[in-house]
Amino acid sequence: MRKPFQGVWNIVRFNWHFYVLSFVVLVLLLFLSNYTNSTFRACLLILDALIFLPTFISLSVSYYVYDLSGLYNLNWVDDSIDIENGKVINVNAGFDETSILLKYKFPNFELLVFDFYDPKKHTEVSIKRARKAYALFPNTKSVTATNLPTLDSSADKIFVIFAAHEIRNEQERIEFFKELKRIIKPTGEIYITEHLRDVPNFLAYNIGFLHFYSKHSWLRVFESADLKLNKEQKLTPFISTFTLKKYGVPS
Repeated sequence: MRKPFQGVWNIVRFNWHFYVLSFVVLVLLLFLSNYTNSTFRACLLILDALIFLPTFISLSVSYYVYDLSGLYNLNWVDDSIDIENGKVINVNAGFDETSILLKYKFPNFELLVFDFYDPKKHTEVSIKRARKAYALFPNTKSVTATNLPTLDSSADKIFVIFAAHEIRNEQERIEFFKELKRIIKPTGEIYITEHLRDVPNFLAYNIGFLHFYSKHSWLRVFESADLKLNKEQKLTPFISTFTLKKYGVPS
């Protein structure tokens, strides 16, 4: 069970250096504005607003996405397949909030959790803090993005939630999706949830939206991996979930 404000609180505590720096600058500018003439004071206050507003907006959007939208209720997942002893695979990039939720969602399925976190590639301090704050899901396997240790056509459902964008090289992303294609059953589904490099995310996260990829980029990768986009869902204007299948399988 997720706690109130858990999503936005995680963002703050894993990136506290950024928010501390912003707070210090805000206070310093306000302090200096009391000792300047009216014109310079107005400039300092405008600068203060330009720092405060994007920070406030990004945290508000994050609260909406991660705490209010129902993303973590997993009601957007199709669980209509009536199968026992099936297999669900959850792939993450060092921070896993969803495996425990998937375990409750699919109690009769085997759940495999793969973590392709590589400290040499994923150097963000926020991921390191998250890994210290949250214990790994039991039996999580450390893997590479291009080698997932399970049999061909063995998974009924695969989830990659806010993780695939951490594969920064496009060819490696294509190889990753080819691996997903290899291990998904002909009737299985792959769920990819991501922020996009688009106008809503620019308005929400400013230049931070450059860490995401455009819809066109994702579609190019899916096509290169010979996977069919079956459906795109938008729980909010800021996140998309792409449901992928193998070609030749009815929608």
